Formats: sequence, structure tokens, C-alpha cells
Amino acid sequence: MQKPFLSWFLFVILSFIWGSSFILMKEGMKALSPYQVATIRILSAGIILTPFGVNAFKSIAVQKRWPVLVSGLLGSFFPAYLFCLAETKLNSGLAGILNALTPLFTIGTGIIFFQQKIKTQQLLGILLGFAGLILLFYHKGAFSFTHWEYALFIILATFLYGLNVNYVRKHLQGIGSLHIASMAFVLLLIPCLIILSLTGYFTQPFTIGVIHATLFGSLLGIMGTATATVLFYVLLKQAGPLFASMVTYGIPFVAVGWGILAGEVFGLNQLISMLLILAGVYITNRYKK
Repeated sequence: MQKPFLSWFLFVILSFIWGSSFILMKEGMKALSPYQVATIRILSAGIILTPFGVNAFKSIAVQKRWPVLVSGLLGSFFPAYLFCLAETKLNSGLAGILNALTPLFTIGTGIIFFQQKIKTQQLLGILLGFAGLILLFYHKGAFSFTHWEYALFIILATFLYGLNVNYVRKHLQGIGSLHIASMAFVLLLIPCLIILSLTGYFTQPFTIGVIHATLFGSLLGIMGTATATVLFYVLLKQAGPLFASMVTYGIPFVAVGWGILAGEVFGLNQLISMLLILAGVYITNRYKK
């Protein structure tokens, strides 16, 4: 499979997986706390990747295990809790806009912490896509600044995402994507069990609602974290940190798709907004190093 095609294929798959993750978070938090849903998400990812983690421990040099753990914390562990906390109060439109700050933080952290340079065309592509994203949610009438303080959780999460993609590119370049993900999540298994115990998960009545919420959290971990993290690291190595971070620009397409299936109207304004997003993603990838 040629690299450009593979990059776009992974972009589409990740957009669909992460675009559907917000629904799973909402369903999980109907019977469980944000901390429990986030923990089950990471725990289930670690369990499903455990068989691969054995080979990862054999293959990854000891001095690289600490960077792998740091990547797991920055790219999955802390953002999982931040997004669940934000989802308890934040309007979906504002959450979608804030989630798309990831490419901007990728640029910022790359310049500040990793001495990276960015081309003018790349910056133009990011800003063009971001403008299309704002217009899309504006036309959907999805903006609300109620409980705006919860926006800080997503802003921090997207900062960590941007920091992580640059960190992986610099410190974990020669390590396989599956090895990075599996080792990171296996190392987080014990902390997750401790957190679930402290939050009272194991002592609560296991009603139908709790069981359903646990299943949604587990599915979120298996697909939205374990599978998606491995695919994201592949995309990161194939197309670079900037294009990989722009997966957040593809997530609104999934939201629009779910809306159309639910009977929402798709008009010219939405089409123009989505074309702007696509143009921004294309320009950024076209001029990558």
C-alpha cells in the first residue's frame, strides 16, 4: 500500500473511531463517574494489548521504556480523564472546536520544545481547516458557553496531544507502533485497578445500568484507545506529527454523518464548511516535509 493512500486511509479510520468515542463516553457516564469511565477505558486497552506487551518488553531497550510510559501518559491516560470530565458539562459544539486545537498545539509545542520549523503553507492549511470547523458548528447552531470553565479540560488535553506527537517523533522514532502502545498501556494496568478501587467501582451494586456502562467504557478502550492509538502511531510515523494531529479535523465529518442518519438537514452551508476543512487538511499534507 502506497504511503499517501495509507496515510489518508488511516486518517479516515481514526476520524470515524474518535468521532464515535464521544457517544460511548456519554453512554458510559449514565451510570458511572467520569473517573471510572476513563479508567475502564485505559484498563480495557491495557488488557487487550497485554499479549503484545510481552514482545514489547523484550524488544524495547530499557532506556526507552521511560519515554514509552511518558507517551502513554501524555497521549492517552491524562486526556482520557480530561475529556470525560469535560463531557459532563460541555456543549458538543464547543467541545468539537476545542478538540481541533490539537494541530495548533502540535505547532506550538514543536517550535517551543523541539525546535521544529513550520512552512507557511502548513500554517495556512491548519487555519483554513479550523475556519471551516468553526463555520460548520456555527451553522449547526451548536455553540453554547454554559459551563465554559470545563473547556479548560479539553484545552489541556489537546495541549498534551500536541506535546505527545512531537515527543514520539523525537524519542521513539525507531520503535514499532504496536510495541509503543502495548507497553504503555500494560504499564498503566496497576494504576487503573487502584483508581477503580478508590472510586468504589468494585463495591457498588452491579446493576444492568452499571454493566451497560462498563461495556461502553470497555468498547471505548478497545476501539477508541487501543486500536486507535496503534493506528495513530502508524500515521504519525508515515505522515508526520502535523498531519497526524489533524485527525481532529476529520471528527466533525463523523458527527455530520451521524446527524444525517438521525434526520438532520445537510445544506449548502455545511457543504462549504466541510470543503474548507478538507482543503485545509490537503494543503497541510501536500506541503509536509
